[in-house]
Formats: sequence, structure tokens, C-alpha cells
Amino acid sequence: MKRLGRLTGWFRGRTLRTRLAVLTAAAVAVAIAVAAAACWFLVRDNLYEQVRSGLADAPPPTAGRGDFPLYCGTSAEDALAKVPTNSRAHPYRWDTQLVTKDGTVCFPAGSSAALKTEPADFSSTGTVYREGTYLDGRSAMVRVQHASADGTAAVLLTASPIEGVQDSLQNLALLMAGVAGLGVIGAGVTGRLVARSALKPVDDLTDAVEHIARTEEVGTTIPVHGKDEIARLSTSFNSMSTALLNSRERQTRLIADAGHELRTPLTSLRTNVDLLIRSDETGRALPPATRQKLLGNMKAQMQELTVLIGDLLQLSRPDSPRPGGAPAVVAFHEIVDRAVERGRLRGPGLRFEVAVEPWYVRGDAAALERAVVNLLDNAVKYSPPGGPVAVELRQGRLVVRDHGPGIPADELPYVFDRFWRSPSSRQLPGSGLGLSIVAQTVRETDGEVALGPAPDGGAGTQATMRLPGRSDRP
Repeated sequence: MKRLGRLTGWFRGRTLRTRLAVLTAAAVAVAIAVAAAACWFLVRDNLYEQVRSGLADAPPPTAGRGDFPLYCGTSAEDALAKVPTNSRAHPYRWDTQLVTKDGTVCFPAGSSAALKTEPADFSSTGTVYREGTYLDGRSAMVRVQHASADGTAAVLLTASPIEGVQDSLQNLALLMAGVAGLGVIGAGVTGRLVARSALKPVDDLTDAVEHIARTEEVGTTIPVHGKDEIARLSTSFNSMSTALLNSRERQTRLIADAGHELRTPLTSLRTNVDLLIRSDETGRALPPATRQKLLGNMKAQMQELTVLIGDLLQLSRPDSPRPGGAPAVVAFHEIVDRAVERGRLRGPGLRFEVAVEPWYVRGDAAALERAVVNLLDNAVKYSPPGGPVAVELRQGRLVVRDHGPGIPADELPYVFDRFWRSPSSRQLPGSGLGLSIVAQTVRETDGEVALGPAPDGGAGTQATMRLPGRSDRP
């Protein structure tokens, strides 16, 4: 186990290219070893089957035939000694001997080799083939058959040498071992080359990541070839790098726009404060009406700064889900009612026509109320004195309609952009972030929002917000 642990630790400490080469070589080695072993066993079985087939064709000698005498003895050595050296060769090309149960051994004329018997030879039934050995140590394939000699139970052993077969198998094993070794070496080299070629996109990706980490130049991309997993990884990296670049550009643009919007009220505040300080330093007091007007302007500018900073904080929130999990279910119709009450305070001379049906959604109640208030603020800001503001909520579709001058068609594509303000409304209070906050809040709730002219062709603008939900509480 310790050796296995050290081997695993060594393997994990290698580079991916080295691990791929090692795994490739190991896989090829196992495949070659299995194929070589299967081939060797197949050849061995074939060769042995040929030897057995040859033994099966050998007819048994007939004891006592005149032209085929048997020479017997109490042992194999004693029987072989009785075989005349000048006797003609027996008609068999197999080595044959007859062994009785009492230990008598008989050989036909011309025999010169004796086989070792086994106790199982006398207990077996039918014809049996087994591997055996000669008395001189040579290997043989033996056919065992039951016979009878002068009324005594005996076995007839017919054998054929298999040394040539074993030598062939040994040579085949050496040849296959050599081929397997060369195959493993070739697989290792090939695996190294394949790993280097296959991981080239990964090297390019690593270089690109290191370049971004070193220079902070987001937006760097790498070429994509093919449609495999590496190509998908490269495409994902390019998408991520482009998204980071877009995010940085949006952040830079937001900071620049925020700085531009903050500069105007801060400059005005600074001018008013300088005027008050100069008045105190010179001892020339400002008229009470002028001083009161300056202080009122400063208060309005501070309120504008407060609203602007709040809007910026709202827009800077991440779009990712909150740690608490899924948003809570909130009564959107109650949120609309509260927003309408706030709208009445901001436009006391306007007539609010409200028709709200129950609708429950999942989302942030405070963010949704701020979004609805922003829509109502726009309606209040552009409505004529005493004009109506229609607010309708049916089946998750909130409609806020005013009767003001409306928005030109060429300006509609920009109404949800941050800090964008219509040229005709530059003199009105606001930061140009209200509708951006509405769009972000609706997007986080998986809804839709749109702004356009009144559908009946009359004056004014209609804002439509759609939120997924249901009419009864889940």
C-alpha cells in the first residue's frame, strides 16, 4: 500500500503531458500483453490439439501378434533391456508401452523410450490425454487407454514427444515479449507527441491567462480550431475574457458618467459655499432673501446628490442571487399601492386612476417598490398640472400611463441607458438613472419592461412592466 501511495503521489506530481504519455503507454502495454497472451494460448492449444489428433489416429497394437511381439519385464528398464537391439523397427511412429496393474511393463519390438506412469492412469475411464515425461526427462503427450494382458487389467500408453512444440512456444513467447516491449516504447513516444499536439491549445490558453494576470489586459482571446472539448474550452475562455472586458468598460463608463453627473451639483455647492464664506470674511452680509435662496439651493443640491448616490448604489448591486437562496414571495399589488401613495405626495395636483388586482411574485420588495416609484416619478414629472396618471395591474402586467408630451420615437431605444436624459428634459431634476434601475430590477425578477407612446394615439407615455407570478399566494 505504501508503494502504491508513493507511486500515486509521483504520478500526480507529473505534468499533464507526462501523465498522458504514461497512461497511453500503460494502456498500449496492457492491450499488447492481453493480445500476446491470448495469441500464445491459442497457438499452444492449436499445437497440442494437433498432437492429440495424431495420437487419436494411432491404432492400438495387438498383443501376441507374431509380427508384433511384446517384450515384458518387472520394470520399464528391465523390459527395455529385453528388446533386441537388432530387431526391426515397429510399424508405429509413436512410442508405445503396456503397463499392467501388478507392475509388469511391455514394449513392442523397436522400442527405445519408456514413459513414466501415474497412479491416475489405472483409475481413469475411457481414453484420456495428458502431458507426461519419458524416463530420460523429455516431455510427451500421452494417450491412456485401458487394455487387458493375459486376463490382467492394464493400460496402454501411446506417446509423442512435444519438445519441438514447447520450443516453438518458448520462441513465440520471446518474440511476443520483444514486440510488446517495442510497442510500449513506441506507444510512450507516440503518446508524448500526441499529448504535446493535443495540449497545444491548453498551452495557448495558459499563456493567455498568464498574460492577462501579468498585464491585466482583459479581452485577450486565443484562436479556436475544431469542435472538440479543447475548442469548447477555448471558446468559453474567449467568452469569459470578452465578458470581463465588457464589464470593465461598463465600470469605467459608469465611473466616468457618475463623475460627470456629480461634478455639476458639487460645483454649484462649492460656488454657493464660497459665496457665503466670502460674505462672512469681508463683513458684507448678504441680504436675508439672497442668503435664504442660497441655502435652499444648497439643500436641493445635497438632496440631488443623495438621490444620485442612492441610485449609483442600487445599480452597483450584483445580479447574482443572494446568499439566502430563492427570493421571498411578495404581494406586488400591495407594493403598487404603496408606490402610488408616494406618487400622490410627489404630485399633489395630479389625479391618480388606480385599478389593481392581486398578484404575487418572487423578488425583493424594496427593489420592486423603488422600480414602481421610479415609473411613477417619470409620470408625475412630465404630466401637466391637474392631469391624470393611470395605474393598472392585471395578471402581472403593470401599466403606468401619463398625458405629458411623450418621448420622441428616435429616443426610445436609449431610455433605459444609464445617465441618459432626453435633450428636452435636461433642465428638469433627475440623474438619468431611474429607468436603468427599473430595467435592472425587472431583469432580476425575470420580467420585462417597455416604454413607448400611448396606445390610443393620444398624448403621453405608457410604461409596461410584466412580472411572472400568480393571482393567489403560493
